[in-house]
Amino acid sequence: MIWVIFGVFMLLSVLVSAQLKAKFKKYSTIPVGLTGKQVAEKMLNENGIHDVKVVSTPGQLTDHYNPLTKTVNLSEGVYGGSHVAAAAVAAHECGHAVQHAKAYSFLQMRSKLVPVVSFTSKWIQWVILAGILLLQTFPQLLLIGIIGYAIMTLFSFITLPVEIDASKRALAWLNSSGITSYGTHEKAENALRWAAYTYVIAALGSLATLLYYIMLFMGRRD
Repeated sequence: MIWVIFGVFMLLSVLVSAQLKAKFKKYSTIPVGLTGKQVAEKMLNENGIHDVKVVSTPGQLTDHYNPLTKTVNLSEGVYGGSHVAAAAVAAHECGHAVQHAKAYSFLQMRSKLVPVVSFTSKWIQWVILAGILLLQTFPQLLLIGIIGYAIMTLFSFITLPVEIDASKRALAWLNSSGITSYGTHEKAENALRWAAYTYVIAALGSLATLLYYIMLFMGRRD
């Protein structure tokens, strides 16, 4: 049964990812007046943020905000693209910068977990694998793995409000600034909605996996 659940989440992840790329490609043909870089700089300035740089990063859909270096990192297609998709993504990443500046609680919680999750993610699968193999003789090892995986799952769920809030800030600003119009705003919203779906699927998949490990641990004497 568990493999069916894993299969469903893997399939959903692939489908959502493919749909997101399709939406980005489609909305990359609809022009707006500014490039992603210009959109990001304008949003930062209008929110009174002057210590964050907008830089280009290699790859596709590799866009992110780094609170440590205070940089909005835009993929090449977004950085130089003057279309709805670029504007939506650039504004979304700046939404994280606004969250940082305003000390948004969920972003602060997420940032505090980053070092723990970075360390845990490197070892967790090996610990869990060893814990499953030694389940009858050393069950505590799997319990350690479950605790580590629970932290990663918590991180995934904390990420959801962070991403949703950043999109709300982005869409509100795109509308008020006039960068998106009546005809393009819905498309920007749709693109960010599909991006959010990827985080929802990841969080639910992580929860399903965690529950499986817990059931395995609880039934070790069966």
